[in-house]
Amino acid sequence: MRIIIAGGGLGGLTAGLALLQQGFQVRILEQAPQLKEVGAGIQLGPNAVHVLYALGLEGDLREQACEPEGKIVRLWNTGQTWNLFNLGDVSRELYGYPYLTVHRADLHQAIAAGVRRADPDALVLGAKFERFEQNGDGVTAYTADGRSFQGDVLVGADGVHSLVRGQLFGADRPDFSGLVAWRGVIEADKLPERLSRPVGVNWVGPGAHVIHYPLHGYKLVNFVAAVERSDWQVESWTERGTTEECLNDLRGWNEDVHTLVRAIDVPYKWALMVRDPMPRWSEGRATLLGDACHPMLPFLAQGAGMALEDGYILARALRQYADPAQALQRYEQARKDRTANVILGANANAKRFHNRELAHAEGAAAYVNREWQEDRVKERYEWLFTYDVETVPI
Repeated sequence: MRIIIAGGGLGGLTAGLALLQQGFQVRILEQAPQLKEVGAGIQLGPNAVHVLYALGLEGDLREQACEPEGKIVRLWNTGQTWNLFNLGDVSRELYGYPYLTVHRADLHQAIAAGVRRADPDALVLGAKFERFEQNGDGVTAYTADGRSFQGDVLVGADGVHSLVRGQLFGADRPDFSGLVAWRGVIEADKLPERLSRPVGVNWVGPGAHVIHYPLHGYKLVNFVAAVERSDWQVESWTERGTTEECLNDLRGWNEDVHTLVRAIDVPYKWALMVRDPMPRWSEGRATLLGDACHPMLPFLAQGAGMALEDGYILARALRQYADPAQALQRYEQARKDRTANVILGANANAKRFHNRELAHAEGAAAYVNREWQEDRVKERYEWLFTYDVETVPI
């Protein structure tokens, strides 16, 4: 069976590698002339790391991925610190796989290396997907430079603004979440030692929160701030902002936060949009994967993890069911409830991180102690981390 994948991001590459290892012929159509992933840091729960290790990528990840020593919460204005109960600390023991933080580009290169080892011709660069046609016998994908690719199945792994989704189901209508995110990457040696420690830090406050954690063999620090704003609604990863604007959004926050912002070379900003879970992902021989079908707010740190899981489960479904349309339906049924629950969990965390009780030290201490106690943390994350892509029924 020949599989065409539109999009060479994390989800598309993972699906491609999983399919190649199952014996399929794969062509991944990537519009970029060179494989260069933009973006910043990603947190990978043990469920996502399980996928990567199952695909034989442990060695590719080892040098660049980081395993934070713990997680702390700090209060937005005073910097008061709480050491959290953190499932990441015991991740290997409980779930068999570590909790990692990794630069998106490092992860992208690791998966691409696996694809190229499996089939040097699988990744087609400079191939901007434009449209497709399908019938009972197969699928044809057309690219902007006039080429066409024949296959048995088309997978739309082309992100939040998916052209495959648009052709299958029409334009989506996202709602603005009321949140704008800032992101940037900082060289660790530019920071004082207290801000470059190998831990995950979550600053919480009224109307905003800030996260930072290590990347790239502990040489970099990832910075993300989510702030409540209504005047910026551009959903793009590559929109540049200014240091002054970011500092203004975090006016009154602790000087440590301002030190982090000033150390970012280029701060990027993007509007966070909310979408309802899609009722359908597949039509005939075409389906969707990752952000193309279940984009989510980043507050459960599972967006990339869900795309990796999708790719692995899709390959299993196509291996298990000979009829392509049936295989895609089984894949969709296996993934829809889980990804919908992650969307809802991320939405709930947005409220948790921005609670008004965090405005003052007294209320904040009680709130943090309540929301991050062991049983509540396990309730929020254990169902995510125990998912096993290799054995879950399809």
